[in-house]
Amino acid sequence: MKPAKTEQGNHPAPGASPLREMLAIALPVAAVMVSYSISQFVDSVMVARLPNGDAAVAALGNGGIVAFIPISIAMGVVQAINTYVSQHIGAGSEHRASAYPWNGVWFSVAVWLAFFVPLAFVLPGVMPWFTGALAAAAPSGGAGPDPEVVRMQQEYARVLLLGAVFTLCSRSMAQFFFGTQRGAIVLVASLAANAVNFCGNWLLIYGNWGFPALGVTGSAVSTVIGQLVEFLIPLSMFLSPRFHARYGTRSAWRPSRARIAEIIKVGAPQGLAFGNEMICWAIFMAGMLGGISVADNAAGWIGLRYMHLSFLPAIGVSIAISAVVGRSIGADDPDTAQRRASLGTRIAMVYMGLCAAAFVVFREPLVRVFIDKTWGEERVGPVVEVGKQVMICAAVFQVFDAIGISMQGALRGAGDTRWPGLMQVALAWVVLMGGGYAALRLFPEWRSLGPWAMASAYITIFAVVMYWRFASGRWRAIRLIDRTSAPH
Repeated sequence: MKPAKTEQGNHPAPGASPLREMLAIALPVAAVMVSYSISQFVDSVMVARLPNGDAAVAALGNGGIVAFIPISIAMGVVQAINTYVSQHIGAGSEHRASAYPWNGVWFSVAVWLAFFVPLAFVLPGVMPWFTGALAAAAPSGGAGPDPEVVRMQQEYARVLLLGAVFTLCSRSMAQFFFGTQRGAIVLVASLAANAVNFCGNWLLIYGNWGFPALGVTGSAVSTVIGQLVEFLIPLSMFLSPRFHARYGTRSAWRPSRARIAEIIKVGAPQGLAFGNEMICWAIFMAGMLGGISVADNAAGWIGLRYMHLSFLPAIGVSIAISAVVGRSIGADDPDTAQRRASLGTRIAMVYMGLCAAAFVVFREPLVRVFIDKTWGEERVGPVVEVGKQVMICAAVFQVFDAIGISMQGALRGAGDTRWPGLMQVALAWVVLMGGGYAALRLFPEWRSLGPWAMASAYITIFAVVMYWRFASGRWRAIRLIDRTSAPH
């Protein structure tokens, strides 16, 4: 389906279908998110084929989320690039848009050097403390964190932190193309990165063709190489004559404290909320579930891999909503912004509703995708039984998750990030953490089902709060850019 042509790329052509316009923007971005989730899915399936596959699946998930906590904060900050780029395009000041991805790159390099590299080298000292803190969340009588899982997750997290600069720089460039509604460029880069990651996994996890068999660590190295590819492809397009002629991309490379400050102003609340949520999910997955048993931990990560296939495309729709809302706000048309946000939300609800049905109907076959026959039935049975329960819990909150994700994207496109960020932090600690911990203590016989029930409650309440915030219309009064000096 070809997107409707636009006038100067800023506004829909007269008579263009709103649904067609939204799908033309959202589908490439959603496909990018699917590509990300497929990469994580494939990593988990491939390490599951190792002799200690259940421990490897748990370690990959635990180590990934430990590394992703600091990375997610910076990633949340650079998402503001989409907001500024789309609003400048809506206002007709396209020449100002290219400064934001450049300053996102400079911000990413600075954060990597100042925080991520040192953290990678002190991780052996930090991980025991972190593991001990997570163990405190485990129910009394649980087996506690498995030493082999801890060792593998530490190595996996270290490699991801050392390669985080490529992750952040690629996200900065991606936000520019999302804001200019050219998500297909990012999609091509993501598919290429996935291909590189898969080949690297085959060589480095198992030691094929004479390469060292690094196991879980090999998966992390392959991920980093793929992320480098994912940065270089959009960078080459960004610097191409075509984009330079329209946006002046080669002229805006100098660091600007003012532009970085603008990105941090809008992005920091989202980044801190995102990072806080990763901390809570790390405690939830590696602490609460990991402290029950390896089976509960592995089953939780298996379920979460399928949730990624559901909510990451919805995040893609959310990014598209941000771009459309930002463009409409830049054009001083908040009514169109509201209509497009509602349309995008309905698209996400339909998709995630279908995922919910699949989670219930095919729950056991979906879980068994990750099971290797070499595990032995005494290890397979518990993972399958817990995994089926997790899939049912996930199905309960899918439609609500679509609403929360979409409304958050709409608010971000308008520049309303502070209040939603604070509410996300509060709900995560009160409902997800407090409720999950209470379920473990009060109903230990429920095992991991209690925390997953509270996760469902958290996502449902968050959706209601985000919907209320957007419906209140407070975002209509926010002004991020100076339209008086923008050309028309």
